[in-house]
Amino acid sequence: MKRENLTIIGTAHVSADSVEEVKNTIYEVQPEVVGIELDYGRYQRLRNEMKGIETDDTISMRKIIKENKVGIFFASSILGYIQNKIGQDVDVKPGSEMIGAIEAAEDLNIRIALLDRDINTTLQRALNKMSSWEKARFVFETLKAVLIGEDEEEEFDIEELKQEDTIEEVMKFFKEESPAVYEVLVNERDAYLARSISLIPEDNVIAVVGAGHKHGINHYLDHPEEIPTYEELTDIDKCKGIPWGKIILASIPIIFIAIFFLAFIHGVNITNELFEYFFVYIIMGFLGSILSGSKIPSAIVGGLVAPFTVMHPLLAAGMFSALVELHYRPVRKRDINNLGEVESLRDLWGNNIFRILLVFIGTDIGVSIATFFILPTNVFIPLAMKVFGL
Repeated sequence: MKRENLTIIGTAHVSADSVEEVKNTIYEVQPEVVGIELDYGRYQRLRNEMKGIETDDTISMRKIIKENKVGIFFASSILGYIQNKIGQDVDVKPGSEMIGAIEAAEDLNIRIALLDRDINTTLQRALNKMSSWEKARFVFETLKAVLIGEDEEEEFDIEELKQEDTIEEVMKFFKEESPAVYEVLVNERDAYLARSISLIPEDNVIAVVGAGHKHGINHYLDHPEEIPTYEELTDIDKCKGIPWGKIILASIPIIFIAIFFLAFIHGVNITNELFEYFFVYIIMGFLGSILSGSKIPSAIVGGLVAPFTVMHPLLAAGMFSALVELHYRPVRKRDINNLGEVESLRDLWGNNIFRILLVFIGTDIGVSIATFFILPTNVFIPLAMKVFGL
């Protein structure tokens, strides 16, 4: 790729004007390659949509839950909700400008290059860098936006998002609100997109990207020595700092087992304590699930597994209750699209994605209440006092 022959089109992803700008530029310049801000998975979904190919829209939530990817799924669903909601407001389907680029490139028999990082890698890296407080605030702000919504009387011009001053203001706000997420969603993807563009062997290239990435891409292309390697931009195993959350979770079962073991070797009768331990976890797991709107079988399973899952930091009672709930509430891709039509709590309650996540979280909240509030004062502290003769 020759830098002087590169044309970067910064688009708003739900803009009718962006669609026309992309197509007109490709027809006018007729480059050797059209690069688009898509990964392979999203590209294939758009291609199927363009061809009118209907695929099974059932989402394998069982696999998502078993592989502990609920956080990624939740984040991607929210991003889908935001784009669909804006798209409905301006009557433009998300991804239309990418479809326009694909159509123009195919019409002129121009090669298409996929520039973006896999969305799952991006979301996992973002979640890994977010603090617990940032995650909680993200969930809260999202639910508030869904349930309360925005001021309907406020005028909204999607084209303003492509203006340099507006982009700078939005990016500055995003960076201040969540520096870690900004680093992954903006800076890292700027670098990844720039590296993908720089590796295109043809000379004359048009790159179609979100307007918010254009400045960063140009910076990295002007300073290629600053671009990280693909390995650095895609590794999801590295975790900086001490994982206090994981340490605390792992220490809970160790403390429980240690207290019971010490009581046993000191000859303390622990029958009543063991009974109360199982009883409290079963009841709280059941209540957490049923109060979250689950079916009775899901609540029963969540309650029965609660005393055992707490002994393993990688297992959660909510995982099991949600898996059972999936039998009654299968999740489909249309449920993600329907999030954009949510206007009330009743609409949200009717969405299977929300219901499954609610059961998952609700069951775990019930178990957490037992772990941190009920059992310490009722079982473990009194038992420890017996062990040490206090």
